[in-house]
Parts: sequence; structure tokens; C-alpha cells
Amino acid sequence: MAPGSCRCAYCGDPRTEWDHFRPIVKGRQPTGYITEIANLVPACGKCNQSKGNKNWKEWMLSTAARSPRQRGISDLGERVARLEAYERWREPVRLDYAAIVGPERWSQYQNLLNTAVAHLSEAQKVALELLAIIEVGRANRDMHPVS
Repeated sequence: MAPGSCRCAYCGDPRTEWDHFRPIVKGRQPTGYITEIANLVPACGKCNQSKGNKNWKEWMLSTAARSPRQRGISDLGERVARLEAYERWREPVRLDYAAIVGPERWSQYQNLLNTAVAHLSEAQKVALELLAIIEVGRANRDMHPVS
């Protein structure tokens, strides 16, 4: 970053958003990292969306769609070195949610979350079935219009 110019830490394009350098959620589970200065880097939409909740360095050097390596970013080694230095700069806050709220309450939350996700998944399956039925009904109606 320079005065008046905030660029994507990963590729150098203009910053459009902030990326959680260390993911705050992985596999629907909080990692404990939070939104704070030691865990945010400027990013462009291409990089932030492509990186998702992957490890930053593995992603940057991978052939994932829109990763800096895949896009042929010329100063990739310098960018990795800067981000490694940033990573060493300060240990980010990492919360242990189960310890904070108590293991019993945390387990209750996790069980409710898993149940909600299972219900949403089931609702999606039913919605797709209904959509198929509606499409067949529409096709039949179009083939046999009511006079």
C-alpha cells in the first residue's frame, strides 16, 4: 500500500475488498481467527473469491482459477515474501469459542447448526423435485393449451 493507492496484496490490482488472510471459517467451523488488522489484507475481487478459505501461500502458488500463479503475476516471489513478513509481524487474535462459552453450550450450538444445514439440504432436494414437476406441468400445458 502507498498513500492514495491501495492494491491487492496477492496480485497488485486495485483493491476492491478486504480478505481474511487466515480464514475465519473452514468446513463450517470457526477457526478462531477474527476480523482484525493482523488478519486482513487488501484484495481484488478475483483473488478474494478464488482464494476463499484456502491457505494464502498454497493458493497463491497453485494453479487454481484466478490464482496469482495461474494469472502469471510477474512479481509473485516478491509478493509472497511481503506476505510472509506480514504473517510474522504479529500473531493474530485467535479465540477458543468452546472455552469462552463452555463446551456444553458450544456443542449445543454445533448440533443445532448441523441440524439446520441438514434441513436446508433436504429443502433444496425437495425444491429441485418441485421444479422438475413444475417444468413437466408447464411443458404439458404448452403442448395442450386450454381453449
